[in-house]
Amino acid sequence: MEYRQLGRSGLKVPVLSLGTGTFGGVGDMFKKWGSTDIAEATRLVDICLESGLNFFDTANMYSGGASEEVLGQAIKGRRNDVLVSTKAAFTMGQGPNDKGTSRFHLIKACEDSLRRLGTDHIDLYFMHGFDALTPVEETLRALDDLITAGKIRYIGCSNFSGWHLMKSLATSERYGLARYVSYQGYYSLIGRDYEWELMPLALDQGVGTMVWSPLGWGRLTGKIRRGENQSGRIAQGGAVGGPPVDDEYLYTVVDALDEVAQETGKTIPQIALNWLLQRPSVNNIVVGARNEEQLRQNLGALGWSLSAEQIAKLDAASRRTPTYPYWHQMDFNDRNPKPTVW
Repeated sequence: MEYRQLGRSGLKVPVLSLGTGTFGGVGDMFKKWGSTDIAEATRLVDICLESGLNFFDTANMYSGGASEEVLGQAIKGRRNDVLVSTKAAFTMGQGPNDKGTSRFHLIKACEDSLRRLGTDHIDLYFMHGFDALTPVEETLRALDDLITAGKIRYIGCSNFSGWHLMKSLATSERYGLARYVSYQGYYSLIGRDYEWELMPLALDQGVGTMVWSPLGWGRLTGKIRRGENQSGRIAQGGAVGGPPVDDEYLYTVVDALDEVAQETGKTIPQIALNWLLQRPSVNNIVVGARNEEQLRQNLGALGWSLSAEQIAKLDAASRRTPTYPYWHQMDFNDRNPKPTVW
């Protein structure tokens, strides 16, 4: 297992973490993701630790808190051997203060997550979304206080726009507060928007990237190919909420993945994950698994690397013209350079 420094923090994390959105299976949406119980979750944790993957990612809103509870039971008795990240911001009740990143909500949300996880601290605490109704300094001060209290170790943000993150980093610097060390966002071979604003920001500011949905909401599992019927989770509605993807664009990318799969003897998901591991700013990829077979497949993305030619082939198949002002800035690249992946 390879470990990488998480942004400018002193924390080292494995390049893969196990996402636990499938744990619990409570509610219509999360049932489609999976319904991993405590016994199966414990087995998945066993396999992860055997491979050196000791990082587990969850969120308080996954299955209404059930994901945290299942994960807490699965790591019981070995808390010191693992890293745990969870998130807060989204709705967790019927009251007007049961969502957002206010001091009022964050302190309660953190305490509730600690109880469900059965632990006294959270290693990495993410703000799951940006709350424009709460002053940024209020959110960061509350998080800084939780760090001082020993309840969380590091903080990160997820699904922020570039200016949300930069405003937060500037506020931390201005007031001497803890800063976000990690950004968790969507990035895949069929979703490369992250490269236009957030990647340059991450590289400039030393924010490590954790990637969620690296297989494009299940579209890069190898089950969808040109001229074939869809099957599996997507056909059952499991990709609800995912970004729309043009069919021809998807097929072009999958065609390229198929070619590389034949060259390497690897599976399409393994190639898609390996491609991400070689992108600038990426420290960790959150992989999902509903069972042992899927987990072992994901672990097969490690221990080898795509060639430069294979990366170029995948880049070419998946590249899209950036939106404004990024396409315009390419004409001034000698003074305003972009990541080489552009």
